[in-house]
Amino acid sequence: MRGIVVASDVKTGAVTVDTDAIPGFMPAMTMPFKLAQPNIASELHPGDTITATLDKDTSVLDEIVIVGQAKPDYKPAVTYNDLEPGEAVPDFVFRNQSGRMIRLGQFKGKVVLVTLIYTRCPVPNFCVRMSRNFAEIDKLLGKEPQLYAKTHLVSVSFDPEYDTPAVLRSYGGAYTGKYSQETFAHWDFAAPTQKELPQVLQFFDVGATPEKDRTITHSLSTVVIGPDGKVAAWYPGNEWTVNQVMGEVRKLAQ
Repeated sequence: MRGIVVASDVKTGAVTVDTDAIPGFMPAMTMPFKLAQPNIASELHPGDTITATLDKDTSVLDEIVIVGQAKPDYKPAVTYNDLEPGEAVPDFVFRNQSGRMIRLGQFKGKVVLVTLIYTRCPVPNFCVRMSRNFAEIDKLLGKEPQLYAKTHLVSVSFDPEYDTPAVLRSYGGAYTGKYSQETFAHWDFAAPTQKELPQVLQFFDVGATPEKDRTITHSLSTVVIGPDGKVAAWYPGNEWTVNQVMGEVRKLAQ
């Protein structure tokens, strides 16, 4: 289903949508729908264009993707960076899941994939999708030893106060499927210090606002960094696909 959000009710976990017609099932109409994940009602604003999977028996919407945002969730107080191909990536320092300090510069010579997330994110199409996509990429790369050796993944948390090394280790092990047996040789989960967090968010163009319920309203940013340490591709939303990124990785690894 595709349509435009008319209203969203956080209390009931429902959204009213002006839908396009679904051939063979229903004409275009405006009607309320329940959400399979009620907590994402706060992420849907009037005027947003969405796609979703509709259960025709229960009228419940699932797998919602915001393909056109009418109102940004976050308006930064500073001018953020629009990443451009060929732009040098700063040698940011992070503390990883093992409590060790790592630098982006140490991976120079490899194709590096960086995505920004936080472990408590409840929205399935935001951080959860980014981590699932990275998990799939990690598995695909693992099937090609030569390509695996030329790549590295880094998931950067913008919630360093909560996302301690122990939390990141548990979170990362769950996404790789190896849990306590994970060595993190190919995929780091890390966070900057609170002091350096603003510079990281500004460079990667991520708006992040802490809310009263301990969630963070945020935007997304995934970057493919070439072996030369420069931006090769930037995906500021959640529409990118695993195949799309794998194509960039193969091209750069050559």
